[in-house]
Amino acid sequence: MLGNFKYSNPTKLYFGEDALSNLKVELASYGTNVQLVYGGGSIKKNGIYEQVITILKECGKVIFEDSGVMPNPTVEKLAEGCQIAREHQVDLILAVGGGSVCDYAKAVSISAYCEDDPWEKYYIRFEDVTCKIIPVGCVLTMVGTGSEMNGGAVITNHKQKLKIGHVFGDNVFPKFSILNPKFTYSLPKYQMVAGCFDIMSHILEQYFSGEDDTTSDYIAEGLLRSLITSSKIAVKNPEDYEARSNIMWTATWALNTLIAMGKTTDWEVHMLGQAIGAHTDATHGMTLSAVSIPYYKYIMADGLQKFKRYAIHVWDVDPSGKTDEQIAREGLDRMETYMKELGLVMNLSELGVTEAMIEPIANSTLIMEGGYRILNHEDIVNILTNSL
Repeated sequence: MLGNFKYSNPTKLYFGEDALSNLKVELASYGTNVQLVYGGGSIKKNGIYEQVITILKECGKVIFEDSGVMPNPTVEKLAEGCQIAREHQVDLILAVGGGSVCDYAKAVSISAYCEDDPWEKYYIRFEDVTCKIIPVGCVLTMVGTGSEMNGGAVITNHKQKLKIGHVFGDNVFPKFSILNPKFTYSLPKYQMVAGCFDIMSHILEQYFSGEDDTTSDYIAEGLLRSLITSSKIAVKNPEDYEARSNIMWTATWALNTLIAMGKTTDWEVHMLGQAIGAHTDATHGMTLSAVSIPYYKYIMADGLQKFKRYAIHVWDVDPSGKTDEQIAREGLDRMETYMKELGLVMNLSELGVTEAMIEPIANSTLIMEGGYRILNHEDIVNILTNSL
């Protein structure tokens, strides 16, 4: 492995069927006022809300509900959450939901006492946190983002047509996260498979960079193989505990910063997907699936040896009698077949993108420099066009 790095991860995880029982232990470390953050109300239908409320009341907490967090949290919603946090001087923000809810909770935690405009400070100028941070805890009900064990927080500004993620340091990581695979059973198939591809994309964004032999890449290949196996099982039987637990654990390790160690990392697929999301409000994982195959085919020649390795190590492509390009392309073909088998969105038109929207989306796409090819505006337009 080349380069130097520092690694730490301060989030404490509780995993398994009895994970929620540990919430009482964690709540004892925080003050009375709790801001309970959740989305559209699915946690009330599946009973998780009642379980959490009961524990909070048993621990003597005063609850301030912050519901209605949308799949792509907006700057307007962020302002609402900050107002709740300040007015009630909350001691803990408890996020109960998926990645968007966890992202939003972290954004509120660093923005409530920010003296500047949080959007400008964190998402335009990408500055560090200099104000009081409210601690965050998570009860996960949907997997994909890895937000339960990282410092990432993605916010959408519809007026500016921008969806931007800022990855903050250890001080913004959730203090604890509770992961019960059974809490993901009631998720609709569309959301489940979108989450599975978000996991895959997180791994690939870190995998397709660098040329040296790294332990991180071997771990990434193992995570990918586990995800592929378990996602196929979960699509057929959503209540297969072993498959859902493997998916949940893989999602966490895909983006808790471990496999980025010693890597440059790419993230251009996410920049494309987030730009699409800013214009369409489409489900995040599906924006990624729609552009991934066109993007990887576009840059394959620039990272040919890694794409060859990917084909052999992850997709079991037999290299006998084939050129490096043929091997690499067969790997992407097998990936595409798998994606279709899962029921993922494979083109942007399914998300409502038209040819007339390509240029505006391209204008909203940030350029990253860590992958095998640094794109220009024309490249982005070509990839988006190929994704239609």
